[in-house]
Order: sequence, then structure tokens, then C-alpha cells
Amino acid sequence: MTTTGGMKSIALLEATTGVALLTHPSMVTFALFDSEVSGAGVAASRVAGAALVGLAVACWPRRTGEATPQALRGMLVYSLLATAILVVLGLGAHVAGKLLWPAVVAHLAITIWLLAAMRASRTSG
Repeated sequence: MTTTGGMKSIALLEATTGVALLTHPSMVTFALFDSEVSGAGVAASRVAGAALVGLAVACWPRRTGEATPQALRGMLVYSLLATAILVVLGLGAHVAGKLLWPAVVAHLAITIWLLAAMRASRTSG
């Protein structure tokens, strides 16, 4: 998969998650953490959803080229932190909905892919 194709796929995944958090925060939270969310948690979930949509837009590859180094770094930081937070919540807080561990695996795979893409861009550039 090219850097452009890979980043488009990752950005679409994160944008989709963001839209789901914006429109159905309780459903997403329950699927990830097997826990209800209410009040300020709903508002915080929607803000997180907006941030994911913004990250996806910022990381979308240019029409004529590969993903920018800034986009790769930004998505890497997010994915690495998301992986760590989800693992800590799953193991430490024991809050694991049906989609928690698949989300961990997805973010771990994305992190590995981004590291490889950054390494490849350094050697070719």
C-alpha cells in the first residue's frame, strides 16, 4: 500500500469514528468500554469526535503526492497514544467492550505501518 493509499484509509477510519462519536457517543462508548456515558461524558465524546474528524482532514494526502511528514507524525502520535490509553483501560481499569481489543489491534497495526512509512520516506527522500 502506498503512503497516499495508506493515509487515506487511516484518515477515513478515524473520520468515521469521529462522526460516530459526534452522532452516537453513547453507542461508541458502550462498544469500546462496556460502559454508559452521560452528561459531560457525552459532550467530551463529541469533542473527541470533532478532533478525530479534524485530524483526518489534516492528514488527508495531497492530490499530487504522498502524505506529508507532518501528517505521518501527527497520526503516529495520536495512534500511539490511543493504543496505550486503550490498553491501560482494558488491563488496568478492566473496561472492555466488544470493540476495545479490536481497536487496540487496529491502532497497533496503524502505528507500525506509520513507523514503516516514515522510515521509508526518510530513506527515499
